[in-house]
Amino acid sequence: MFDYDEMTGRNIGFVTPDEQRALRDGRVFICGVGGMGGAAAMALARAGIGNLVIADLDVFEASNLNRQVFAFDDTLGRPKTDVTRERLAAINPEIRVTTIGRDWPSRLDELLADRRIVINGMDDVIAGVHLYRKARDVGATVIDAYTSPLPSVTVVRPDDPRPEERLGFPTVGIAPEAITPETRDECLRREIEYVLVHSSSAEHIDLSIAAEVVAGRRSRMSFAPMVVTTGCLMAFEAIALLLGRKTKTDFRGWFFNPRGASVERPHPLPVAWMRRRLVRQFMSRSLAPHV
Repeated sequence: MFDYDEMTGRNIGFVTPDEQRALRDGRVFICGVGGMGGAAAMALARAGIGNLVIADLDVFEASNLNRQVFAFDDTLGRPKTDVTRERLAAINPEIRVTTIGRDWPSRLDELLADRRIVINGMDDVIAGVHLYRKARDVGATVIDAYTSPLPSVTVVRPDDPRPEERLGFPTVGIAPEAITPETRDECLRREIEYVLVHSSSAEHIDLSIAAEVVAGRRSRMSFAPMVVTTGCLMAFEAIALLLGRKTKTDFRGWFFNPRGASVERPHPLPVAWMRRRLVRQFMSRSLAPHV
């Protein structure tokens, strides 16, 4: 027989009994439950969060097996939302999980009405732009991560600049439905540039493969220890927000370097300016016509 207090009993000490009750009443919206979002959902369910809304458009594929916590041989071909809901209920039968499909962008006003904490587990630039704009309108906070080989996390509060503004995306002032594939690709390049400027990511990956990713000739690299760690960092920030606890994570975020046992924060402007010149040279070479 399932017992919530028994399940969460070992949480006490990290949280108080009153805080655990607050988590039981907590509400979080997770947009994208693949790699990062799935790991975040799992961590939140095990922490005792009582109410999740999850949105995803995809089914599990064989390529997801290397990193997505709810991808198994017997779940391939099934919708990620359905599988995730079942697995979360297997952790906590009392958890309330609402699943949303392709219509989630048109339902954001409804979804964010009483869920002011959002975890962005998507890698869709256009949908992300729409999500961030709507979150600002309704006063929701978005927890996110960079397209990075190192685990990272950001917390973008309602009054913070949107990523498209801070990273210089060419989407500012453009309706999401008017964003072209070329514009989307440029947004990804701007984000990758930021990651390479402000972290040691380039030291921990094969740059020849990274160049193919930048040029759009290869799918993004993903590795389970990095992806799952990122999802858990997101879950930690969501819990802190639910409990009113302060963390030092802001809209610029930080990178966790497990190889160097260090936290990497954004560089000051003079250092960033010098590193950006080198990064742009690398990216320019990466985007040169492939021979």
